[in-house]
Amino acid sequence: MGSPVAMTDTEHFSPYRADGKLYGFVCIVTGAQQPVGHAIVEELAAHGAACIYACDKGTSSSYTALIESVAKAYPNTKVIGYPFNVAKEDETLGLIDDVLNSWGRLDVWVCSAGLLGPPSLEATTPADLQKCFEANSMAPFFALKYAPPAMGKLCSKQGYPNAAPKDQKYGSIIVVSSVASTYGGCWGPCYTMSSHAALGVVRAGVAVLKGSGVRINCISPGQIDAGVDLQSFDMRGMTAQFPPASLQSKETQKRDIGLERSGLPVEVGRVAGFLASGFSSYITGANMVVDGGASVMNPLTVPI
Repeated sequence: MGSPVAMTDTEHFSPYRADGKLYGFVCIVTGAQQPVGHAIVEELAAHGAACIYACDKGTSSSYTALIESVAKAYPNTKVIGYPFNVAKEDETLGLIDDVLNSWGRLDVWVCSAGLLGPPSLEATTPADLQKCFEANSMAPFFALKYAPPAMGKLCSKQGYPNAAPKDQKYGSIIVVSSVASTYGGCWGPCYTMSSHAALGVVRAGVAVLKGSGVRINCISPGQIDAGVDLQSFDMRGMTAQFPPASLQSKETQKRDIGLERSGLPVEVGRVAGFLASGFSSYITGANMVVDGGASVMNPLTVPI
């Protein structure tokens, strides 16, 4: 048997394309109405994606602002608002069928539908823990289980804007988790346990995906300023993805974070764009920590 062949840049498959490193890609982004998910949708569109399924809870009408903002800036990228429960197996399979029937290919799946959960053990019920595991690790599991066969399908050039042939097997699964994926103390037990499990899906996925052409990676953001303050924050954490940046004062951020500030959703989005593209073609099973250097500044919080 010969050696495995490295992914090669072809006429229709190169991150150096003048029309965008994701030109022709068909993508799914869950948690798309959260600030980080919204930023990821815009990042993928900026680099030429043909279609992005923006998935989240709610009704189709709740996606209007996102769809309009992308259409104005990137008119050739089609954004489809898709109400979707990430923890439902049948809905996952139905989504994949819709994508393949409509577009003929699937290239990128971003799981960004995380849930924070209660801040303490006393406040945590078994039902809370179950919901966090469903959002933070069950959803990536379903992506790992069902997306790769769809990503392996090749297709000729279709008739929609930004269409390109898919002439080699390719796929990128991206799990947006938290620095709680590697240590505790960021928030409550639910967050730590389910974030560790999300990274476990990524690490387990490397062996599962051998030979498929599909990669799986994790993004672990630190403190992200998602535009939420303590006054409007649900302290139960059952509607939020990250703790509010206002939990730490500017002085504390300057002391404990290498870049002396909280991060922005767009900065997580840019990492997702890199992992979605061929620029990361030799990266799989990685945990991309996006925390401004906080874990380096505070090494006692990170396991050896």
